[in-house]
Amino acid sequence: MAQSWTRENVRHAMSVLRYGSNPAATVYDSLGPDFFLALAPGWLNLGLWEGDGSDPDEGPVAVRRLVESLADPLPRGGDVLDVGNGLAEQDPVIAEVVNPRSLTALNITRSQLVVGRPRLQAAGAHPVNADATRLPLRDGSFDGLISVEAAFHFPSRGRFFAEAARVLRPGGVLTMSDIPVRRMPRTPGEVLAALSQVRVWGLGPHAAATSARIEGLVRRAGFLDVEVDEVGERVIAPALRFIRRRLDRGRGEMPRSYELAVRAMLRQVDLLWERRLVGYILLRARTRG
Repeated sequence: MAQSWTRENVRHAMSVLRYGSNPAATVYDSLGPDFFLALAPGWLNLGLWEGDGSDPDEGPVAVRRLVESLADPLPRGGDVLDVGNGLAEQDPVIAEVVNPRSLTALNITRSQLVVGRPRLQAAGAHPVNADATRLPLRDGSFDGLISVEAAFHFPSRGRFFAEAARVLRPGGVLTMSDIPVRRMPRTPGEVLAALSQVRVWGLGPHAAATSARIEGLVRRAGFLDVEVDEVGERVIAPALRFIRRRLDRGRGEMPRSYELAVRAMLRQVDLLWERRLVGYILLRARTRG
């Protein structure tokens, strides 16, 4: 099927020029089901891969596998909060893995909750439109909290972790994935690549945190038994290969401007990954029992 610029593509391109007071909400509002970097329709994560990204059929499996892996440590049959739930494709997966008593899905962007309504209903999830650093939820309301590839967009990881600790019950579980920095840019090319991604995704200086820094913030919020796994080789590397090969297979079937825009973005991300400026982590922790 021929690919063309969708309304969401155009909105994302325009958002780079004007973010407004809440960059994360502006970016998320522009990401619809046809987002041009999505590994599968409606999915916004990079996946957890078994292969190297060359299998054209693994993308939809990898995005689901990441959510399954993050959901697995959550307590079964309890009250679960999904913070930054994207287009809600992940919520039926969370419900399937955990069989929660209740599932609450929080998103800064109301439009994504609206688009994701059928998946939220399928998961039996209650939608909440709110900021992850100011949760409009009672203390000790949840047994588990999951956040898939979203924390680098939050205004402050520290405030998010403090809020997570507040709304979790004693012995509650936090599980999440995040994209840390490994080092700061040193060359003009690295600076350009980093700044381009900061601009495209509406990120602020707070987004640049090492794995050690993120782990420290989790501990400072009062969490115990913090475990951090670096899995970039199973996430970023195969996801980039998958997208590049999909572009190669579709060469000539999409507008040249569309293809050039996607390839330009991929080159910048490739540089950040290949020179080890960024990584990818899975993190688990629990509140004091």
